[in-house]
Amino acid sequence: MDLTAHAFWLLRPGEGEIRPVQLTPPGPGEVLVRTLFSGVSRGTETLVFRGGVPASQHDLMRAPFQDGDFPAPVKYGYLNVGVVEDGEPGLVGRTVFCLYPHQTRYVVPASAVTPLPASVPAERAVLAGTVETAVNAVWDAAPLLGDRIVVIGAGMVGCSVAALLGKFPGVRVQLVDVDPARAAVASALGVEFVSPAEAAGDCDLVVHASATSAGLARALELLTPEGTVVELSWYGDKQVSVPLGEFFHSRRLVVRSSQVGTIPAARRGRHTYASRLALALDLLADPVFDALITGSSDFAEMPTVMPELADGRLPALCHRIVYPSGG
Repeated sequence: MDLTAHAFWLLRPGEGEIRPVQLTPPGPGEVLVRTLFSGVSRGTETLVFRGGVPASQHDLMRAPFQDGDFPAPVKYGYLNVGVVEDGEPGLVGRTVFCLYPHQTRYVVPASAVTPLPASVPAERAVLAGTVETAVNAVWDAAPLLGDRIVVIGAGMVGCSVAALLGKFPGVRVQLVDVDPARAAVASALGVEFVSPAEAAGDCDLVVHASATSAGLARALELLTPEGTVVELSWYGDKQVSVPLGEFFHSRRLVVRSSQVGTIPAARRGRHTYASRLALALDLLADPVFDALITGSSDFAEMPTVMPELADGRLPALCHRIVYPSGG
């Protein structure tokens, strides 16, 4: 078997290239995976692409199978779906998800791949990492029956959170964004879409995922006394202004961070990272999540596609990368 692969690398901020990679055959407890699809997580990956990871976060921001170091050269990514071609006999032929960068083939420990449920198509499974982040956020948010909830920021994570919260009985969920084009996505997810000015106040819970100071300020404005903002945004190297004067103290408001790297304390006794990912994949049996995949490109096009995603010329939620059958 030819063990030559190709990977997308960030050569320098704003410029990427495809490089050859020579693989070694899988050893005991390893698998060789041929990639079918990968997903570009537009928020995080375009921040990495423009060189926006702060020096203080270089270690914390490392992807599980990243090569190189920030700001560049670096091979980065974590939404990969492929077929196991060799290695552990029980996995050969299975379609799996892995937190691997954009690469045509790769060898990883068998424990690093999660087989897809039969009900989840490979094309949709690139969303597994994003839905896993949303699962963690909902655990952190801990919504209750009858809650009034707003999700600010209709990106990949915000839309995924809104889709999950919209399934809770008796809650009111609004998805907020400055881009009116996101109304169609909200409709597909089964939640109400409104502009920031139209969002209903007196909220028990606001999930903030817009990565803007204006969005965070609006989140605080919308809370009822003793309400909570769950902050999902990753700001990178941007400075953020938070209005902690005015009514923040008098209403006894709460801002709570949520980050997928840590399972909330209330769930650690029952869930591991593996079980959380498996739950996310089970949830992806719902075709409603197809609304989050807004475009596709061939792997060979990544050096031109990534700059367009980074500067907004190519608008997207999740942009899917399609790989040649030969690797």
